[in-house]
Amino acid sequence: VLFRSGGAVEAIRTLSCDIAEGEFVSILGPSGCGKSTLLMIIAGLISPTHGKILSRGAPVSGVHPDFGMVFQDAVLFPWRTVLANVELPGEITGLAAEKRRARAKELIQLVKLDGFEGKYPHELSGGMQQRVAIARALMLSPSLMLMDEPFGALDALTREEMNLELQRISLEAGQTVVFVTHSIPEAAFLSNRVIVMSGRPSTILEIVEIDAPRPRAIDLMVSDRFGRHVTHMRQLLGGARSAA
Repeated sequence: VLFRSGGAVEAIRTLSCDIAEGEFVSILGPSGCGKSTLLMIIAGLISPTHGKILSRGAPVSGVHPDFGMVFQDAVLFPWRTVLANVELPGEITGLAAEKRRARAKELIQLVKLDGFEGKYPHELSGGMQQRVAIARALMLSPSLMLMDEPFGALDALTREEMNLELQRISLEAGQTVVFVTHSIPEAAFLSNRVIVMSGRPSTILEIVEIDAPRPRAIDLMVSDRFGRHVTHMRQLLGGARSAA
């Protein structure tokens, strides 16, 4: 992938990976290595200079209608209630009002915001706003959820709580997730596999398999097995920075 603003800059050199349905895959790498760019390419928001993205064997061209996306900022409409924000994708696609209302209420229950349907974004905490964003992204039952550092702006305790909640939601929904993060422990805790990327122009340093069954308790983070995964990925990234 090349950017040409003020001269060509190669962001991603080579990257190839298959992701299975129901799998949780994190993308981890140094700042500026193209993690968010890769997510935008998968979503169809950016076209790659070379190569292609396939979804169930078909090339992704343009914004994919069957993919959901969650950003670091919840990007909720401040004049719409929680229920109306979650309903929005169904409203845009012409889903019947009764069906989209029922689906939105089901998702609000899934993200544990029962009783907050009539609240507005300014009445919610940061973690609650991200729960709304996740529910909204699930509104049309996407085949793939793309998440770009959704918990990066949260405090440590809220982030830990949201990691547990995202694990629960993704497992209950049977959701396939591609998750961008700067946090090595977060990637190790949430993922079946972690794609560790080098510095720009980036390539895959290693795809690390996290050999722990899901769901995982937060106590896993203090286990020797978890520590070995975190140490290994930290060493990979340390080598990437040294090489840069």
